[in-house]
Amino acid sequence: MGSLGRCLARSLPRGQPGLRPPGPRCYGSAPPELREKTLVLAKPDAVQRRLVGNIIQRFERRGFRLVAMKLLQVDQGLVDRHYQELRHKPFYPALVTYMTSGPVVAMVWEGYNVVRSTRAMVGDTDSVGTIRGDLSVHISSDSVETAQREIGFWFQRDELVDWESRDRDHTYGP
Repeated sequence: MGSLGRCLARSLPRGQPGLRPPGPRCYGSAPPELREKTLVLAKPDAVQRRLVGNIIQRFERRGFRLVAMKLLQVDQGLVDRHYQELRHKPFYPALVTYMTSGPVVAMVWEGYNVVRSTRAMVGDTDSVGTIRGDLSVHISSDSVETAQREIGFWFQRDELVDWESRDRDHTYGP
């Protein structure tokens, strides 16, 4: 079995339903051809409630690599670019007010299937065990293409750090 096959096999449940093998679930240090990046925003409510560390911990536990992060006060121009498809919605003025009401932590996470995994981790409002359900915060991109566009709004290319996780060989084999 190839190293990706070993990785995927380790990510499947073992034994009793709902149990997974210990250790990383092989998302983060994927070979370069399997890596995706996604934007994750810890919005003003998450920053005010001091939940950023909890959010980071959830991504790290999944084995994803943090490649960029910054704390910033968002202005309306950035909100307009990021949410351009929502500008004509009736709730848009409230969204702008909310997004500019306090600092935001913008992060770029990288790993195998990170966009889809992030959507599952964020979940619906009432989903227990998800970031949104547990912490009542909203974050993330909805597709690889959207993620790439949104990352460009929040980060310059030279702000993304390309680093090798020391668990890559353990996770994917030599």
